[in-house]
Amino acid sequence: MSDLPGDLLYTKDHEWLRREDDGSVTIGITDHAQGALGDLVYVELPEVGQDVDEGGDMAVVESVKAASDVYAPISGSIAAVNEELADDPEKINSDPYGDGWIVRMQPSDGIDEGALLSPDDYQQLVDELDD
Repeated sequence: MSDLPGDLLYTKDHEWLRREDDGSVTIGITDHAQGALGDLVYVELPEVGQDVDEGGDMAVVESVKAASDVYAPISGSIAAVNEELADDPEKINSDPYGDGWIVRMQPSDGIDEGALLSPDDYQQLVDELDD
């Protein structure tokens, strides 16, 4: 397991969130999630402007092993999608916390940090799953 970026928040469903200076939130899947999925071959992205509810399906990532839903960790509207993933879904495998981001959302209600995990809490969750 690689070191988790300390400036991110995490979900129990293995998504990460990064607050941006403009108030938007960038979201992707964690290194643990991409490792469990294996080599990604396809990413189904939502439409820009689409409203999503917290906990709802936001995107789909497909690997040679399985397809997996990516859930919205917050409610809001899709402000941007990572178009590069259409031609190069492996960016999620090689750089899940950087070039492999999936969407940028404009939160409708802010972020309920109580429902999210700190890097330390997420690492503990992953350690328990790996035991």
